[in-house]
Amino acid sequence: MSITTTLFPCAPYSREIVDLNIGPAYMRGLYLSLKRLIDVLLAPVMIVIASPVLLAAILLIKCESKGPALFIQERVGARYRKRRGKIVWQICTFRCYKLRTMRADADEAIHKEYLWRFRNGYTEVAHHDAPFKMSCDSRVTKVGRFLRRTSLDELPQLLNVMRGEMSLVGPRPVPVYEVELYDELHFSRLAGTPGITGMWQVYGRSRVTFEEMMHMDIDYVQRCSLWLDMKLLVLTVVSVISLKGAV
Repeated sequence: MSITTTLFPCAPYSREIVDLNIGPAYMRGLYLSLKRLIDVLLAPVMIVIASPVLLAAILLIKCESKGPALFIQERVGARYRKRRGKIVWQICTFRCYKLRTMRADADEAIHKEYLWRFRNGYTEVAHHDAPFKMSCDSRVTKVGRFLRRTSLDELPQLLNVMRGEMSLVGPRPVPVYEVELYDELHFSRLAGTPGITGMWQVYGRSRVTFEEMMHMDIDYVQRCSLWLDMKLLVLTVVSVISLKGAV
């Protein structure tokens, strides 16, 4: 792994990470191009199919609590560039869209503190049934709790996919304050376009530790392929329907 600390104006944590994929180099560019083509073709279709559900969710959110139905948060992702025959990932921030699941006046500091305790292995967090998410979060509305359990709150991220900021499959996009907790090795998980679903969402979701989540995403960026992406998309549907690991 090769990481440089070259800064970019798009984000305070910007750096470049040399692509970590272990597959044949000549296949890498083709894979990334086909992956983007699939995103461009599928995302609009999925938005049309999901539009009745999105409209119903927006109405329920507006009826239950004051504030916008859409939640927009600055998150950390990456975009690839070809440089001297190699693919490098430029880490930067983007505006990530979700359906609002909390009260509009929810204090973000509560989750920041929880994440810090989880990251540092505090017993009451690390041994929780669902450590990564706060399962008893008073800030979450009743409608929001349903949206989270069914993952419907992620549907607006299809707009991020169409904009090229995200992919259907990839490492989870993270809030800026989570990146502040990373060790050097953890930055490796950012060597890929962030996705709506991925290894963590399918195989871990809310049942894994911070380090396990990191290793799952790093494993994905090292061996991602169209076959693996298709497999994860199918397993995501199964996971959402079964509510496996949902909080």
